[in-house]
Amino acid sequence: MTVPVPAYPTPLGMLKGKTVVVTAAAGTGIGYAVAKRAAEEGARVLISDFHERRLGEAADRIAAEVGCARPLTAVCDVTSEDAVQALRDAALAAFGKVDVLINNAGLGGEANVVDMTDDQWSRVLDVTLTSLFRMTRAFLPSMYANRSGVMVNNASVLGWRAQRGQAHYAAAKAGVMAFTRCTALEAADHGVRINAVAPSLAMHPFLAKVTTEEMLEQLVKTEAYGRPAEVWEVANVMLFLASDLSSYMTGEIVPVSSQKA
Repeated sequence: MTVPVPAYPTPLGMLKGKTVVVTAAAGTGIGYAVAKRAAEEGARVLISDFHERRLGEAADRIAAEVGCARPLTAVCDVTSEDAVQALRDAALAAFGKVDVLINNAGLGGEANVVDMTDDQWSRVLDVTLTSLFRMTRAFLPSMYANRSGVMVNNASVLGWRAQRGQAHYAAAKAGVMAFTRCTALEAADHGVRINAVAPSLAMHPFLAKVTTEEMLEQLVKTEAYGRPAEVWEVANVMLFLASDLSSYMTGEIVPVSSQKA
């Protein structure tokens, strides 16, 4: 049985007056969805990605679909320390302060360990985990100075569960979870909250391009709802963690999953 996709949410002003920075927000994935939802919920948004053309198209699309001011954009390669610092500086110059940072950048791939190269391993770890360290290190000082702020990281259920061909990605996402918990303890002393979501399967065109049809069919079979999540269903949970509704939550990893036990 397939449980139908619910109606798209009605905005409630959850982030009214907040400033939000989203990484890896170009294209059609979770980053774009959470940036759009943040704009719908009243936030001023800056979106970032390494792909300049797609980034501009994403900003135009959000402005047109939401009927809001065009989100600010900043091209950023999250594997570059200089680029990350430039993104931080651009956000602070534009907003004065950043209330919410959504760390969405990540890179997947499929390779068995015996066939995996050092470059494959290192690239996935750099984009998915080390970039999170760079972004967090760059943005925390200003949040500490303001004694407020929220970070929401994008992990994966593969940080808990095994899947063939995903050792590098699963290791990186498990690292995202551990990093989230540890930094949350440090940040709590300064009034800053850090949490993460762990999606199971959220469908979008890019995922369909890099994943075989057979693999997608197999993954869908493990979902109790008989379908993948819509990217905005994951974004909804990220916005909850970004909002004041989750004011007592920090260091938590929230699954966005209908996977069967």
